[in-house]
Amino acid sequence: MATTVTGAFNTFQKDIVNLDSSTTINARSSRNWLLEQIAKFPDKNSNFPILYPDINIAFGSFARKTKTRPLDDIDLMVGISADGCYYSENSWDDISLCFPDNYTGKLKNYADTRNSSYLSSTRITNAFKTELGNISQYSSAEIKRDGEAATLKLVSYSWNFDIVPCFFTKPDIFGNTYYLIPNRNGGWKKTDPRLDRDRLSAVNQNQAGNVLNVIRILKYWKQEKRVNIGSYLLEAMVLYYYESKSNNTCSKYVDLELENVFNYLANSILNTVADPKKIQNNINDFDYYDRYSLSEKFKKFAQLSNEARQLEIDQKIERSINKWKEVFGDNFPDYG
Repeated sequence: MATTVTGAFNTFQKDIVNLDSSTTINARSSRNWLLEQIAKFPDKNSNFPILYPDINIAFGSFARKTKTRPLDDIDLMVGISADGCYYSENSWDDISLCFPDNYTGKLKNYADTRNSSYLSSTRITNAFKTELGNISQYSSAEIKRDGEAATLKLVSYSWNFDIVPCFFTKPDIFGNTYYLIPNRNGGWKKTDPRLDRDRLSAVNQNQAGNVLNVIRILKYWKQEKRVNIGSYLLEAMVLYYYESKSNNTCSKYVDLELENVFNYLANSILNTVADPKKIQNNINDFDYYDRYSLSEKFKKFAQLSNEARQLEIDQKIERSINKWKEVFGDNFPDYG
């Protein structure tokens, strides 16, 4: 219950949207524990690839602090030593990892059955799945449908761990380095979660630390209203919006931001959305019909946000809170 719009939003974000601090602490502890278990895989299985823990990196919403309740998954990239292998690139998402001549190292155990000169990402991911299944507290382990991660469920926690095996490239002619992770075809593709992490951190700092709450509440809205847009694309567009703004212009009151953000999204989704990592060209792969449909949805909620704000300005607090319930659903606090 709330008697002011600010109070309603504070309660909503604290009790419904944002992760509880104790959950975050436990999740980080469990992530560190799991990495310790993974580090033992080569000792327990002499054929397991040599690990390269220096390049391990947490990624995804939990790592970037944009995760909303409930915490359902934690993403980890686990580094593997390339052991002299090199890569051949057809495109950013079609990369072959190649064995050196006369190579007899451990990675040879995971050669592609279609071409034994290449390292199979499918077989590497399956190797992780097998070893994850031997961990104490194990509940289940499986391969994600996209084939890019091994998913582990432990009996002690409500969240899953998505484990993505990765390699790290040497600097290219421009000095850029990348992580290579499984694609869905047995090969590899480029990514770099460091860039996403650093971009979000910079934008959030430039906006007095207020952008994270905007992103989280929009992710909650997306889930509540079953809006068919990926979290990464949504987050990328929100960051583009705030990058276009002067520093320290994002209000600590989230409700003051939403109308303008929704309107920006309504326009942005109709166009190409550049990959902030500059690895691919466009991360907006919706066709015209879906772009238009999403644009109309964003416009609708921009209008509802406008109406809610106007009701508050007119001191019609109960009606304003009820209007915000239309935006965010029944879990938004009632007036009273």
